[in-house]
Amino acid sequence: MRIALVGYGKMGAALLSQWLAVAPDRFPDHRFVVIDPALDAGSAAEGDATRATFVAEPPPAAECAFDLVIVAVKPQMLDQVLPLYADRLAESGFVASIAAGCSIARLRSLAGGAPAVRIMPNLPAAIGAGVSGLCADLSVSEAQRGIVEALMSAVGTALWVQDEDQLDRLTAVAGSGPGYVFEIARAYVEAARSLGFEPETAKQLVLGTLAGTIAMAQQSVLELEELRTSVTSKGGTTAAGLAALNGDGALDHLLRATLDAAYARAVALR
Repeated sequence: MRIALVGYGKMGAALLSQWLAVAPDRFPDHRFVVIDPALDAGSAAEGDATRATFVAEPPPAAECAFDLVIVAVKPQMLDQVLPLYADRLAESGFVASIAAGCSIARLRSLAGGAPAVRIMPNLPAAIGAGVSGLCADLSVSEAQRGIVEALMSAVGTALWVQDEDQLDRLTAVAGSGPGYVFEIARAYVEAARSLGFEPETAKQLVLGTLAGTIAMAQQSVLELEELRTSVTSKGGTTAAGLAALNGDGALDHLLRATLDAAYARAVALR
């Protein structure tokens, strides 16, 4: 299978690194062509040259016949970039895009009517721990859906949603989610430093606590509220901290407002 990855920014590079890492076992027949104006010949050293080539311009149409074109550019660049690949697809080729806010209808129009899939990954895909939302219309075959699902499952969890509105909602929760978590962790570390811990010690304490707690929650059959209660003794330190954190429901309100704002922005980008 011949796949073009158009755009080699943070997310494009993150996805490719994982795909190349598992390619011998999971994608033995996949060959990637990475296309980005910022690339040069030296970029080939970043990947397995037998499975990925790096070029600054799209190859001549007669040399392409891509089975899949994955567009990993900024949304505002799609109108200029995607039409270049309409005649570079194989007869049964299709496109996929990770650009937020670009509808399937628009993708298909820009790609000359080719079937299109929208993908919303998140940054932990860089370490194989991403959560990706997938959305397609009836133009996409089961075989094509399977190709995209296999690729995105290789970088974490892949979830199909029923329509593009659900994908926008997923974007608010998971696509933008790492940003919220990083910000919460940053504030948590600053609070630990205010108690007198050195910066690196505060970071170790906070990230270790977050990682261990999340791992425990993932492995437990208990609901999150039950797990919280299990570590909260009446009148104890945890109860005092929780009362300050969310005793008035402010944290609940803030997180709802966070997701609502992100969802509203996703809708505005359609």
